[in-house]
Amino acid sequence: MNLGERFRKIRRILLLILLLNWGVAGAKLLCGWLIDSASMTADGFHSFSDGASNILGLIGIWIASRPIDESHPYGHMKYETLTSIGISGLLFLLCFNVVREGILRFYHPVVPQVTVSSFLVMGLTLTVNVLVVIYEMRAGKILRSDILLSDALHTRADILTSCSVIITLIAVRLGYPIFDPIASLVIAGFIGYAAVGILQESAQILSDAAAIPIEEIERVVLSVRGIRECHRIRSRGRSDDIHIDMHVLVDPDMHIDRAHELSYIIENRIKRDFRGVTDVVVHLEPSLSPSLSIEGEGKGEER
Repeated sequence: MNLGERFRKIRRILLLILLLNWGVAGAKLLCGWLIDSASMTADGFHSFSDGASNILGLIGIWIASRPIDESHPYGHMKYETLTSIGISGLLFLLCFNVVREGILRFYHPVVPQVTVSSFLVMGLTLTVNVLVVIYEMRAGKILRSDILLSDALHTRADILTSCSVIITLIAVRLGYPIFDPIASLVIAGFIGYAAVGILQESAQILSDAAAIPIEEIERVVLSVRGIRECHRIRSRGRSDDIHIDMHVLVDPDMHIDRAHELSYIIENRIKRDFRGVTDVVVHLEPSLSPSLSIEGEGKGEER
């Protein structure tokens, strides 16, 4: 699948989920306003923020899909990761607002009017959210999209908050209205946890943390016949755009054609064994150890 097709698929998915999220948010906000429930209203705003993150994701995908140019020789794909940090920022802001409203309800308590329709609304929206998370997580893994995966985590937090709202409605119906503001604070905790998770993962990519363990790359490189040693192995990038460079020691008497061929063998094997690798730079160096006999090797032969 080429990049253009990948970005088009991600864009279609985000548009579909945007419509679903705003439908769910509208139902929760309307019902929460009618029955005067802080927890349901907070959950509605959480769902509404899901839609806002979809819009942010669409903007990020539009920028990330731009081709490589002179000023961006590695492409624009990290804008997708940068957008994920924007989504986490929306979650932190939402978390703050929900905590504030929950605390105000402790000082100014309001007893929600729980009805059968409120349970029906929460049950329906919970079902929609479960289906959205399953679909978005599956698509995010197939397309290796930071935006879809982070947005799925966002919506998964919505599932947890919806469950807490249903429990709260039951508690209020049984005569314990204090559970309503308490639940809104619990919801804020779920939102904050999702925001931290997205921020940590995105920060790892933007700070060029190692994308693949050095030991695994070294194992693959040393499996190529004619390679004596490899060191200064580095990897970075997103899971769908990993860049690797390394220094490889070969026999100092090796002909340059054979050495050049080995670099291609290493590159192809790494790309075969590690999904998402888009660029491999191999620096060939002569080994200072005694000459290694490579007689009998056929051209392109691998261990």
